[in-house]
Amino acid sequence: MPLLLIISICLSFLFLLSELFLALTKHSAKKTTFKKKDKGSLLILWIVIGLSLTTGFNLAKFHDWRNVNFLVASAGIFLILAGLAIRWIAILQLKKAFTVNVAVSVDHVLKTDGLYCIVRHPGYLGLILIMTGEALTMNTLVSFIIVSVPILMAILYRIYFEEKLLEEFFGDTYRNYKLNTWRIIPYIY
Repeated sequence: MPLLLIISICLSFLFLLSELFLALTKHSAKKTTFKKKDKGSLLILWIVIGLSLTTGFNLAKFHDWRNVNFLVASAGIFLILAGLAIRWIAILQLKKAFTVNVAVSVDHVLKTDGLYCIVRHPGYLGLILIMTGEALTMNTLVSFIIVSVPILMAILYRIYFEEKLLEEFFGDTYRNYKLNTWRIIPYIY
């Protein structure tokens, strides 16, 4: 089995374990929650990630790694690693404010420093990089599209509700923050 394939599989399991850990430990507390506005986006995101990755892996050409573009596969591995680092730095910078469900607590403070001074949603940037990296390592254009496009759409759906809630809770403070930061990708979007 080629080394890049082994690395890709190991990173996929690392991502899965880290997301399961978050799902089990980082829900908003009912007593301190001001408002939740998930609109099913967490469930949609999990379903889309599961279906896209499963379909992408089934259509991938892992058996034909002798013809894989080494640079593309290496770029995929690099994106997965960069995405994991960005996602976890963003989560650690939010500390207790990070939850897997879209919610704000009564004592919520808007995070505007660290990664959050550049983009409003660095955790989602990390997730996009991870999924794009996974898609690149699958060795087919079809797998790349099946993985990256639906997951990006699910993330954008979730961000829509998250930003509505943050704007409702923080008002002009959040609107001003939006004027000075990129949504997900610095200098692009």
